Amino acid sequence: MDTLGDAEIVVIGGGGVGCGVVHSLCQAGKTDVLLLEKNETLASETTSQAAGLVGQVRTSVDRVKLAMWSVKTFSEMEAEPEAKPGWRQVGSLRVALTEERVVEFEQMKTTADEAGLETAFISNDEAKAKWPMFDFSTAKKVLWCPSDGYLQPNDLAMAYAHRARQKGGHLATGVTVEGIRMENGRVTGVDTSQGAIACDTVINAAGAHAWHVAKMAGLELPIFPVRHEYFVSVDAEGMKPELPVMRVPDASLYLRAEINGLLLGGWEPESLSLAPDDFENGQTPPRVEEDWDVMGWFIEQIAPLYGKAADLGVRSIFKGWPTFVPDGKFIIGESSRLKGFVMAGGCNAHGVSGSAGIGRHVVESMLEPLPSDYVRSLSPDRFLDNEWNVAEAQAKAKRIYETYYGLGH
Repeated sequence: MDTLGDAEIVVIGGGGVGCGVVHSLCQAGKTDVLLLEKNETLASETTSQAAGLVGQVRTSVDRVKLAMWSVKTFSEMEAEPEAKPGWRQVGSLRVALTEERVVEFEQMKTTADEAGLETAFISNDEAKAKWPMFDFSTAKKVLWCPSDGYLQPNDLAMAYAHRARQKGGHLATGVTVEGIRMENGRVTGVDTSQGAIACDTVINAAGAHAWHVAKMAGLELPIFPVRHEYFVSVDAEGMKPELPVMRVPDASLYLRAEINGLLLGGWEPESLSLAPDDFENGQTPPRVEEDWDVMGWFIEQIAPLYGKAADLGVRSIFKGWPTFVPDGKFIIGESSRLKGFVMAGGCNAHGVSGSAGIGRHVVESMLEPLPSDYVRSLSPDRFLDNEWNVAEAQAKAKRIYETYYGLGH
């Protein structure tokens, strides 16, 4: 563990986003940075349960560019001799099974073109050549993005941490933040399980605990943990790590190879979520029990494309509590209510894949004299300046999850 001491900037949360923010700050020359993680190891809560898919095709140019920045960063890190993020740039297939989805794909390709992202529609035969064990005969259209891929979330966090330390940043584990110190409308430090730390800026990247940390600062933000699950099968014929990532939005599914098995997950139509106060600050969120009905639903959904799906044995189930926000947008930037309190949360299941881009946006929000309209639109003030109802906000956040692959989402 790094030595604790006062710092210019304290980052709370050592998952993919927190580590990515520290990395981005250090790259931007802000090296008097201290990250605090309550668990004994980095990336041990939600990040450790992530599937690691990295997709750049989105419905807005800003979101495409954020994802492109992340891919650029992952590629640069993977090319370095040590502390690699396990980045595999295998490409991705996005499969449309309905005419309505074809229209959406065409719009998404136009958006990708505008952002400068290479994509192409490929034939069903070309898709089958990339995934030989799948049946693409019912596909209406397949969109290919050659620069997409997947990574290992834990390796990514460790790679960020390694590079941050090389620049002079510090990361400490086993330290729980218990309070935010404030004076005259601005942050002056944090109280922790190991004593007080003075700082000028606090960045809240606490994932499922982001609500608790904001609450310590007197800010109420609608950040809701929503259950997410996927499984990895036993070894299956033809599965190999070089296969592209695949998304089948009409079936609410994503998949990739995991070594020699199939990783299959999706967005269930009836989600489970927690109220932020269902667990206390410093506590691990409630354990997610394996939901075999959901795993069965995933298999039913993929069966028309992959006839052997029902025969797959399940090796392991991964599950966690990624956080969702009622409008489906990140919460990034300083609050006008408390100077020096900066948000990096509400990632809507894009925390790992978008971590480099989120880190870049946090830096932009802090250091640029005039951040972009997009970054300013992510400000926590959009919720602090307007009244909202907890039950209604939670229902909307769950809906963002349930319609993750919905048309126009």
